[in-house]
Amino acid sequence: MGIKEQIKNDLKEAMRAKDVQKRDTLRNLSAAIKQAEIDGKKELSDTEIEAILAKYAKQREDAIKQFSEAGREDLVEKEKAELEIVYNYLPKPLSDEELQEAVKKVVEEVGASSMRDMGKIMGKIKALYGSRADGAKVNKIVKEMLG
Repeated sequence: MGIKEQIKNDLKEAMRAKDVQKRDTLRNLSAAIKQAEIDGKKELSDTEIEAILAKYAKQREDAIKQFSEAGREDLVEKEKAELEIVYNYLPKPLSDEELQEAVKKVVEEVGASSMRDMGKIMGKIKALYGSRADGAKVNKIVKEMLG
C-alpha cells in the first residue's frame, strides 16, 4: 500500500474515532498531495509524496520555533502533535553519525576538494537518501569537511 492510500485509510479511521487533530492533519496532507498532482498533471510516486511530507514537516518545525520564541505554548503543542502525525508517514531520518558517514563517502566518491563541489555532493546525497537526509544538516557537515 502506498503512502497516499495509507493516509486516506488513516483519515477514515481518524474520522471514525473522532480524533480531530489527526483528521485535520491528514486532510491537510491529502490536500497538499492532491494539489501537487493537479499542478503536475500526474499521479505522484511515493518518493514524490515523501518530498511533500518532508516539506510539510519542515514547515511545522519552523512554526514550532517561531511560536516558541513568541511564547505561544498552546500553538507549539498543536504543531508538535501535527508533526508527530506527519513523521509516521516519512522514513526514519538518518542519525547525525549516519549522515556524517554518508557525506564522507560521497565526498570521496565525487572527489570533492572545495566548496565549489557542494552542488555535486548535495545532489548525490539527495539521490541516495532522499527525504531521510536533512538538507540543512548535510550542508553544515559538508561545510565543516570542505571549509
